[in-house]
Amino acid sequence: MLRFLVRRVLGAVITLLIISAVTFMLFYAVPRDPARLACGKLCTKETLELIRHNMGITDSLPVQYWHWLTGIFLGRDYPGFGHCDAPCLGYSFVNREPVLSTVWSRFPTTFSLAIGSSVVFLIFGVGMGMLAAVKQGRPTDKIASSASLIASSMQIYFVGTLGLYFFVYQWHILDQPSYTDFTDNPASWFTGLLLPWLVLALIWTANYTRMTRSQLVETLSEDYVRTARAKGMSRRNVFFRFAWRGAMGPIVTIFGIDMGVLLGGAMITEKTFSLQGIGMLSVKSVQTNDLPMLLGVMIITASFVVIANIVVDAAYALIDPRIRLA
Repeated sequence: MLRFLVRRVLGAVITLLIISAVTFMLFYAVPRDPARLACGKLCTKETLELIRHNMGITDSLPVQYWHWLTGIFLGRDYPGFGHCDAPCLGYSFVNREPVLSTVWSRFPTTFSLAIGSSVVFLIFGVGMGMLAAVKQGRPTDKIASSASLIASSMQIYFVGTLGLYFFVYQWHILDQPSYTDFTDNPASWFTGLLLPWLVLALIWTANYTRMTRSQLVETLSEDYVRTARAKGMSRRNVFFRFAWRGAMGPIVTIFGIDMGVLLGGAMITEKTFSLQGIGMLSVKSVQTNDLPMLLGVMIITASFVVIANIVVDAAYALIDPRIRLA
């Protein structure tokens, strides 16, 4: 198991290096003047020259990337702006703050949104999928399948707007969506994020319902499951001991990837409910042409996805020991 994880971690490090190099080249090689783009819309001539100096525009792209990469481990000085401590993902020339500290300040909101919604869509999505698989061909199965199809065709900005109008402004059932630190007020944290959780989970629940149902229906038709049933094992034991475990592998894999994406920022959800998370930060960075911030957010998002894949590989290896030999 240890060798399996070491291989996955080394592969993840190489993957992140490749992603960082490609992303850096796209941001700094494609624009005609990356310094002008990084300076943002409200840019003075003096600030532009200072940014050109900080970015090392006169150096070649490999040298610029090396300076940026070493800044992650050793930190980096930005004359006129300040010192960026390691790990340094760059310095935002729009808000004059290190990229990592800005992203980190937004992370609790995104993390809370991702965790809360994932709990909801896993419980309801996997639960409804299991029920539909057990009741295959019956009215329960048809209702669950039809509901998941309708829910998956909806858009977050549409459902979120309806939820705000009815549940918040008209009926006053739920609080205005907002983020409160959990340690300060757990009740406000819960009530402020409840509507975003439900709206985001609605779309994902539909996907997990269909995926769980299809995986379980396929697993229940396998020879080893039918053999266990023929030997006299109860339907309950066969379902949870054999069919459930065999169907969980693909679901765990997809959940790990989805969780990595959610931690990278649910942009539409955060924009719909005005939550100041990583997704909203990405939107504002595009609007202000904050090039270093966009680069940093992309690297952090990619890191979340890669780390989530490592966790998924470890969980998959526990579910199916044969994976450890891969």
